[in-house]
Amino acid sequence: MSGVSIVYPEATMHPGKLELLSAWLPSQWWFDGDAEDLELVARFRFVDPEGEVGLDGMLVRSADAVYHIPVTWRPHPLDGGALIGTLQHSELGVRYGYDAQTDPVYLDELVRVIREKDSDADIIAAGQSDPMPKNIKVFGSGLVTGETSGYPHVVHKLVREPIKDVVGQLMGQWRYHDIDRVDLLAVLH
Repeated sequence: MSGVSIVYPEATMHPGKLELLSAWLPSQWWFDGDAEDLELVARFRFVDPEGEVGLDGMLVRSADAVYHIPVTWRPHPLDGGALIGTLQHSELGVRYGYDAQTDPVYLDELVRVIREKDSDADIIAAGQSDPMPKNIKVFGSGLVTGETSGYPHVVHKLVREPIKDVVGQLMGQWRYHDIDRVDLLAVLH
């Protein structure tokens, strides 16, 4: 397990995460859903070793498709990052939300989780000691024998089709509409 992520479930955010995504998603080449019809169906977290950046993995439904959207939440702007937008968090102040594929903290942790066959973090509400229930388990595959490197690519639209020439994978095991699923979330090429 790759650490503990502290969250603030009672906090208010303006705009909300889905509202922020609904403005950004139509400009993404891989999104062909309805940005006004978004539903968060699963989420997981990784942990920044420095404790500064929130590493948020969201599975969002739009129409009949489910999309994997990793977002990093930073207290300050990230030079060179693809900004999704900003929100005001009642506990943490202004948070800058970035497409995690453009954030080196997320990419480093994604590669580490895949290589080390690690998993997502426990999520604990601030001031509590017991992990919150999760509806997805995320885990890395390790590397293909003989491979030592690879560049991470996020799989955005969950299509359950194999991807060729991968060195390692990030998988998500979860249940959706009473069906057990194991979906490919990211790969190392």
